[in-house]
Amino acid sequence: MMVTFLFHTPLMAAPLKVVTSFSILADMTKEVGGEWIDVKPIVGPNQDTHVYEPRPSDLKNVAQADLIIINGLGFEGWIERLTQSSGYQKEVAVATQGLQPHRMNHDGQEVPDPHAWHSPQNALIYVENISNALQKVIPEHAADIQKRATSYQEKIKVLDQEMKDTFSIIPIEKRKVITAHDGFGYLGQDYDITFLAPLGISTDSEPSAHQLAVLIKQIHHEGIKAIFIENISNPRLLEQMASEAGVSLQGVLYSDALSAPGTEADTYLKMMHHNIGVLKKAFTVNLSQ
Repeated sequence: MMVTFLFHTPLMAAPLKVVTSFSILADMTKEVGGEWIDVKPIVGPNQDTHVYEPRPSDLKNVAQADLIIINGLGFEGWIERLTQSSGYQKEVAVATQGLQPHRMNHDGQEVPDPHAWHSPQNALIYVENISNALQKVIPEHAADIQKRATSYQEKIKVLDQEMKDTFSIIPIEKRKVITAHDGFGYLGQDYDITFLAPLGISTDSEPSAHQLAVLIKQIHHEGIKAIFIENISNPRLLEQMASEAGVSLQGVLYSDALSAPGTEADTYLKMMHHNIGVLKKAFTVNLSQ
């Protein structure tokens, strides 16, 4: 008589459902959480969080989430309305918790600059906050999450040193860049780069003719060659400025969103390396002229 033994393999728990406010946070969170999480950004690649209007599908995703991770510092002006409308009552983690933000003028008021991820030193804080939030919700995987976070932070430290080495060979007076909006202040502070923009801290503002004229005059006077469009913004304004200043556009900088999956800046680290590369090229061209 043959006896058959049946062995039942325990079912793995479903991945934690995490919703992040935008694509850069989604990538960071995936790097930290790995296989233990399923991540969805509300604002996807090449989309502008400043002017985003939540959709019905966002309500559904938020309502079903186990954890929401946002940037904070006023970046997602619509997030409270979205969570309330969805009935979400679980954990909301703020990735910028504990860092010291820049202060900027916006419509006559001093507000924090939310674009803190452009500083690798701040990115280390983002990773720490993301790791803590994930470990709190799924403590059974805390050791693995901490290991992944530490490994990711080491890569960010390498990035920081690479950026220091890259920009150290460029004279400070040549490190001047024109972008669409004031989204690179932390990058500028960390590496002594002057970023100028016709738009303010948010892309929903509109520059006056006088502001544009002053900026075009500055481009002429200081010989600024590094003018970049942003992946989230309509290029028309920068194209107009470059034409009037007699300067060629130098390509694309990724500011508030990653590129589409499978392209040049579809992760945080790839985005930063892309931006380093195009800035270095523009600065080097400026040195030779």
